[in-house]
Amino acid sequence: MQSSICSGLWKTLCFWGVGLSLLTLASACGETPPPPSAVSLNSLYNDEQPALSGDGRLLAFITNRNGGTEIAVYNLQTRQFVQLRGLNQPGAIAQRPSLSRTGRYIVYLVSDRGRPVIALYDQALERSEILNNSYRHWIRNPKISPDGRYIVFETSRRGQWDIEVLDRGPNIELDIEDGSPLMP
Repeated sequence: MQSSICSGLWKTLCFWGVGLSLLTLASACGETPPPPSAVSLNSLYNDEQPALSGDGRLLAFITNRNGGTEIAVYNLQTRQFVQLRGLNQPGAIAQRPSLSRTGRYIVYLVSDRGRPVIALYDQALERSEILNNSYRHWIRNPKISPDGRYIVFETSRRGQWDIEVLDRGPNIELDIEDGSPLMP
């Protein structure tokens, strides 16, 4: 008789314990979040090293969404990813993107035979080029000026981390907003 009372009491306690646990869990969680998607900005993928364009419209970051390390560009106004042909090369490991004013130019580090080099992507030409191929020292953290002419980066040329400025020259097309006057 005593075992049937204990058994019934145990079942009742288990029923109420599970019920209260589920009720607590449901109230703590609130609404169920939508499933993550590869087309949304926040997802289950590893996204890091964000950079904003000068006008605040584009966001570039490093992601593993397509199985490798590459640069993704997201339009914050339209809430869609921007497809940029020629930006991510197969087998290349990209890091530290930086965008010019409208995002026409993207400067980033890419591995070349195990050493980081600075690459520049031009959206108008849809191609990347290496800017410092003959540079023999370690570099890191490249940043491009809003107009796209200057690139600053850290270098170990003197045995310590110093800052260098790379001038792309006066004959490049500057990244300026439509209607903006050119400064000499």
